Amino acid sequence: MEELTKRYYGIREVADMLGVNISKLRFYEKEFPTLKPRKNRAGDRIYTKDDIVHLREILELVEEKKLTLEGARQHLKARSSRQNEIKQMIGRLQEIRKFLVDTQSQLEG
Repeated sequence: MEELTKRYYGIREVADMLGVNISKLRFYEKEFPTLKPRKNRAGDRIYTKDDIVHLREILELVEEKKLTLEGARQHLKARSSRQNEIKQMIGRLQEIRKFLVDTQSQLEG
């Protein structure tokens, strides 16, 4: 896997990096609402590191794991939902930890 050192990548660079056609990148952009590369003033797509990581995930699901496009969309949506749940749990655990640390310092003080 190539290290991503630039801030933005053109569509040709991304296509070459991933070994796919430019048209496939445009197609996936239409099929996956979570993939939204920015466009520069000239209207050319520019991809961030996060966009490229997301594209790699899509390609892995569709081409390597042989999921349908709908199956890949559902998988990504479920994963996103799980990540949000985990973030909420971590936030709640941090609140509990703070409460316990505060309680401990009150008992010691």
